[in-house]
Amino acid sequence: MDQKYPCKLNVVLFGKTAAEWRKENPDLSGNMRDYASIQELLVLSNLESMNAYFIEQQVSQPERMKRLREIAETQLRNLAGNASTAKLENLHNQPQLPEK
Repeated sequence: MDQKYPCKLNVVLFGKTAAEWRKENPDLSGNMRDYASIQELLVLSNLESMNAYFIEQQVSQPERMKRLREIAETQLRNLAGNASTAKLENLHNQPQLPEK
């Protein structure tokens, strides 16, 4: 993996590092991903896969960041108002215990 030039997916998607988020939200527990929307979590999962692919293809860190940002913007636009992601969001907001 390209450890010298890691791609910070939090910065790509959320526009800030985890440390910056913690500093801005001292009263919240957990991490920024715990407060992400379903759409953001779906895009983040895709970005992780795409980042691994770009690393395998030896794409430089700055170029990976640029491409991943473009992908994130497109995917977030496509998921906005999507009926399927709205259903997922409703399920996410109403967790239920499994039946015995």
